[in-house]
Amino acid sequence: MAAVEPIPDRPAAVAEADGERALVIADYHAGIEAWLRYEEGAHVDSAAEMRRERTLDLVATTGVDRVVFLGDLAHFFGGPHGAERGEIEVLFEELPVPVTVVKGNHDGGIESVAGPDVTVTPTDGVRMGDLGLVHGHTWPSPEVLSAEVVCVGHEHPCVRLEDRVGGRQIEPAWLRGSLARAPFDGRYDDLDWRDPELVVFPAINDLVGCTWVNVDEQEFLAPFLPEGMPDADAYLLDGTRLGDYGRV
Repeated sequence: MAAVEPIPDRPAAVAEADGERALVIADYHAGIEAWLRYEEGAHVDSAAEMRRERTLDLVATTGVDRVVFLGDLAHFFGGPHGAERGEIEVLFEELPVPVTVVKGNHDGGIESVAGPDVTVTPTDGVRMGDLGLVHGHTWPSPEVLSAEVVCVGHEHPCVRLEDRVGGRQIEPAWLRGSLARAPFDGRYDDLDWRDPELVVFPAINDLVGCTWVNVDEQEFLAPFLPEGMPDADAYLLDGTRLGDYGRV
């Protein structure tokens, strides 16, 4: 089975993908600070350099052959421009390995900044060996669903933790469990189903908000969740297993 190993204390993983070791990162959201200023009137200093340096450090320390952005590398709808475009261009120039961008709902026009070492996939994802990769805002392709492990972003999963005296904190989390077939029945003909594992990635950008997966009034974003993950467990970034995500 394809191995997806979270990096301790980082919202990123190393995965075996078609004979390569890939660094997989979800929901980078380049240029989000410019969007916050424009849309919300919130003046937030740019963290573009910090995001880039952290990504380059992860590539160096893991020794991977490729970087996979699991959707929403960009943030503005309608195509990268301004500071967002500049951030992505510099990131691509400095990454020392080839890049795959699994196209997300924020990645319209991302092809316009893709150089020769950057591959942009369709929105229904891509299969890389035994690994299926899809952002999660659309239904995955049958090819993705035929993989042994399916990786999804888009949700920005977090858990809300409470102590005995009413204190609360929000922590990003991984969700891992079996991907159920039920949401896909009747949608695809002759689906090659292998009872895949599902891995839902936390967002690497902490400005994007999150889905509180253990709060009843919260709704999931992907069209096949939560129905598609009836037995998923939540894990903190340090590897702590919290158990059934809905009962944390």
